Amino acid sequence: MPTQLSAGKLRNLMALCDEDGRFNMLAIDQRGSLSRRLGEVCGRKATHADMAAFKQTLVRYLAAYSTGVLTDPIYGYAGLATELPGHVGLLLCYEKTGYAASEDEKGRISSLLENWSVAKAARAGANAVKLLLYYHPDADPAVVEAQNALCRRVGEECREHDLPFLLETVAYALEEPSTNCVAYARRKPDLVARSAAEFSKPEYQVDVLKLEFPGDIKFSHEYCNAVFDDEDREEAYRLSDVAEFCQRVDECAGVPWVILSAGVDIKEFLANVDLACAAGASGFLCGRAIWKEFMALYDPDDAEQTRMVDFLGTEGAINFLKCNAGAEAAQPWWEHDRFGGLENIVVAGADAGEAWHADY
Repeated sequence: MPTQLSAGKLRNLMALCDEDGRFNMLAIDQRGSLSRRLGEVCGRKATHADMAAFKQTLVRYLAAYSTGVLTDPIYGYAGLATELPGHVGLLLCYEKTGYAASEDEKGRISSLLENWSVAKAARAGANAVKLLLYYHPDADPAVVEAQNALCRRVGEECREHDLPFLLETVAYALEEPSTNCVAYARRKPDLVARSAAEFSKPEYQVDVLKLEFPGDIKFSHEYCNAVFDDEDREEAYRLSDVAEFCQRVDECAGVPWVILSAGVDIKEFLANVDLACAAGASGFLCGRAIWKEFMALYDPDDAEQTRMVDFLGTEGAINFLKCNAGAEAAQPWWEHDRFGGLENIVVAGADAGEAWHADY
C-alpha cells in the first residue's frame, strides 16, 4: 500500500540525505554549553561574536562532509548562510536552550525560542525544524503532558508549513544520582525505547527521530575497563545486550531515526554508530563528538582562527569521514517500515491529477 507524504516534506527530506537515503548530519546548534566552554577558553564571558565566529569556522571546514547542518537562528545561521554549500541541507532548531525545572525539581520542561516559529524557519530556507525535548516517561504526569503538548504544537506547525519535523529526545535521571552511573546505564535502554514509541504516534507528526544511543557502552563488559578514558566502571551488560537494545529501539521507532552523539568522544561515538546502523538507524546527527576537541583552539584575537582551521582540515575532517564510513551501513530512510521503499512513497493528493495544485 503506497504511503503518502506531502510534497514539501518529501522534497526537504531528500535534500537532507545522500543519494542512498542516509543522513550524515552535523550539529552546531549548541548555545548554553558552548558559551560556557568558549568563555573558559577566552578567559571572559563569550560574546555573540565569539559564538558566531566559532560556528562559522566549523561550517566553513566541515559542512562539505555532511548531508545537512543543524544550527540555531541566534548565533549560527546569519553568519553561515554564505558558508553552507548548496548541496547541504539546513535544519534550524526551535527550542530555547536549557530547561525549566518542575515544582519537585526532578522533571525538566522545554520551551520554544521567543520571536521564532516554523514559519520563520521556512522563510529562512530551512529544510527541517528540530525540537529538543527533555523527556522521561516516568516523570510527574503534568511534566510529561507539558512535553507532549509542546511536541504536538510543533508537529502541527510543521504540517502547516510543509517542513519535516525532526524530534530530539534526551532522557535524564530521576532517582539515580546522575546519568553517569551504572544504575542509569541499566535504565537508559528502556527510556530511549519508550520515548521512540511515544513520539512515533501520528498525533505528534514527527518525521525523523533523533535518539540517544540506547545504552552506555562505557558500562559494557567489553569497554568498562577504562577503554575510552581513565575510569574503570562497574559492568552493566555486554555488547550483545546493547545490540539487542538498538534492535528494540528500531522496533519501537515508527518513523526513521538517527543517532545523536551526546558529547561522547569520537571513538565511542563510532562504536555507537556501528551498532545503531546495524539495527536500522538511518544515519547520525552529530556535533561535539566530531568537533568538541577544537573548542580549546578558538582564539578571540585571531580573525582567521588559524589553529582551529589547521585541526579542522585534518583531525576534524578525519573524524567526519570516519562517521560517514560507519553510516554506510545505515538503512535508507525510505526503506523504513513506515514506507517500505522509495517506490511506495507518493505525494499526498497526487491522485487528483491536474487538480492537485489547486488544493495544495
